[in-house]
Amino acid sequence: MVARGRSSRSKRRRTTMAVLALLIVCGFAVTLMVGRTFYPPAEVVRVLLGQDVAGASYTVGRLRLPRAVLAITAGFCFGIAGVTFQTMLRNPLASPDIIGISAGSSAAAAFAIVTLGLGATQVSIFAIVSGLAVALMVYVLSFKDGIVGTRLILIGIGIAAMLDSVTAYILSRAGQWDLQEATRWLTGSLNGTTWSSVVPVLVAMAVLTPVLLMQSRNLAVTQLGDDMAPALGVRVSRTRLIVIVAAVGLIAFATAATGPIAFVAFLSGPIAARIVGAAGSLLVPAGLVGALLVLVADFVGQYGLGTRYPVGIVTGVLGAPYLIYLIIRSNRVGGTL
Repeated sequence: MVARGRSSRSKRRRTTMAVLALLIVCGFAVTLMVGRTFYPPAEVVRVLLGQDVAGASYTVGRLRLPRAVLAITAGFCFGIAGVTFQTMLRNPLASPDIIGISAGSSAAAAFAIVTLGLGATQVSIFAIVSGLAVALMVYVLSFKDGIVGTRLILIGIGIAAMLDSVTAYILSRAGQWDLQEATRWLTGSLNGTTWSSVVPVLVAMAVLTPVLLMQSRNLAVTQLGDDMAPALGVRVSRTRLIVIVAAVGLIAFATAATGPIAFVAFLSGPIAARIVGAAGSLLVPAGLVGALLVLVADFVGQYGLGTRYPVGIVTGVLGAPYLIYLIIRSNRVGGTL
């Protein structure tokens, strides 16, 4: 019976991940074909193969393709990083949206755009460095004989509130043009995506995702508690430091490219847990859910609502009710995914 149960869970996991991957591929194909102008699959394939197709080479190759690739890679980064924090702290509310990391990147980006008048590359650098700095601040302030999830979350919420106030103050003093640019970035948007903004996220994902996957077993063991995990051979502080650095790096690079797309890091882990099951690591399933969320939300924001909305508005509408549901559920049954 035990072997049959394990086989059933493993089969469900593989099937669900395959379905998620297939949905991402289908969404990617639809995103490339559908828009104000429809391009048939044959023309899209020719563009992907590097052939010159009148009209499609520019629209598909230079506008839609980098946007779709960034949606998938940034969504994957948000999803896998968010579930890393939720797993490590054993609390579904412990996502970068909640504990201040995204707020740090947002405040730095607003300052870079409005006060310093910097360009896109410099704004991205500011966002990455600030996200890492805020994560370090939250970690240091919440460290006392180890890391307690509730303490880290509360400190993160407090820092996020202060940083949101800083962002609001900066925006209140912004000129009209800077205000529009900063608001677009803070909302979370894929508009104007180019390959120069896609490549850093791809590199970060290729480098940091294997780090998290290699630590997935140790990360799962830490859920047993700080007393039990060392007895099973896991160095808790070292594991947490590694996964925090890797997860924050993914969040920082994704946020620098797209802005803080609301609730993707927060939603991906709980959704993955519902459809895959609690057994096994949720890192890859949550990454796939995040990629699908951003890809579909961006398409809906562009073509499904009568007017064009940034992707962050669509995910925000989806995420806010789910946040309320999770808070209510956590109060009733405890803070688990």
